[in-house]
Amino acid sequence: MSLFRVTGGSPAHRALRAAAVVGGLAAAAAVPFNSSPVLNGELTLVMVYAVAALGLNLLVGYGGQISLGHGAFFAVGAYTAAALLAKTDLPWPLAVPAAAAVTFALGLAFGVPALRLRGLYLALVTLALAVAVGPVIKRAEPLTGGVSGLAVPQPPVPSWLADSLAVDVDQWLYLLCLAVTAAMALLAANLTRGSLGRTLVAIRDAERAARTYGVHAARVKALLFAWSAAFAGVGGALFAYALGFVAPESFTLALSFTFLGAIVVGGLGSVAGAFLGALFAVFVPQYAGDVNQALTGVIYGSALIAVIYLLPGGAAGLLRRLRRLLVEVVEPPPPDTPHLTDPQRGGPDAVPTSDTPAGRADAAGSVDSGVRP
Repeated sequence: MSLFRVTGGSPAHRALRAAAVVGGLAAAAAVPFNSSPVLNGELTLVMVYAVAALGLNLLVGYGGQISLGHGAFFAVGAYTAAALLAKTDLPWPLAVPAAAAVTFALGLAFGVPALRLRGLYLALVTLALAVAVGPVIKRAEPLTGGVSGLAVPQPPVPSWLADSLAVDVDQWLYLLCLAVTAAMALLAANLTRGSLGRTLVAIRDAERAARTYGVHAARVKALLFAWSAAFAGVGGALFAYALGFVAPESFTLALSFTFLGAIVVGGLGSVAGAFLGALFAVFVPQYAGDVNQALTGVIYGSALIAVIYLLPGGAAGLLRRLRRLLVEVVEPPPPDTPHLTDPQRGGPDAVPTSDTPAGRADAAGSVDSGVRP
């Protein structure tokens, strides 16, 4: 039994949702001023992973396509931003959109030939992409620095923040990643709640039926792959900002599996699930290492299995159940439409009565013809 009940899409529902978002952002913005630099760095990494997980969730949770190569797009975005910042005079705010543009084009180029594949075949092709990106980075030494990596100049703290609020570098990087992550989450929510989201669900659940209704499934899938890669590219650019250094060892095959595990733990088809899964992916291995360094993988794997078994809908599903204890969102009533069997509305199966125009006409015709009851 819920404490409150609101109608979905009503002004009260929208105001409640806006208040929750604003309150969450305000609480998140206050975190770096009340925590240590180490924790700020870890939470910054959570937001970086969350952006990449948002893109993968678009592809897997809404599109129903399995990808094991998102770490490759993440790496391309990171090296794009790093190379532009380290080797050119490009202003640092432009590195993120540049990384998004490059990975969007790469995702579109890769998504078009991958349209003929699905299921495990698509997963294997994307896995090959993730395997190949490491050697390519090492061999492109003039651009990427090779095995030695590439130092990245981090965005400087704005003077108005440093003077008025005495913001440190770790706090500034946290706030910067928070702003970009919030914008990407808003973009993902708009993509999934609009016509594109409904189209993706239709293709995922019944592609043949969607094509029958005129949906261009191939074009939608290609664009979905491109958008998903662009999200990963933005996450990679933020990764380069946050660490100030990129190297091939940061973009191993395990990174792609980390992103996939994050969206499964957080909840497929949920924007909030990307953040919950990123928290799991960053903090659980760290705490597992604190418990026993030699058994970090065993503890992390056991925790992953336990979450999947106990929460089939992911952590986002648990949050939805908890939310229903406080606020129940009910569907709006259907519009008032005429019923075919309602005599007062004149449907084709209506029976004329004396209270309807057709009934009065029949009664008048009966009198004129001399028929008496």
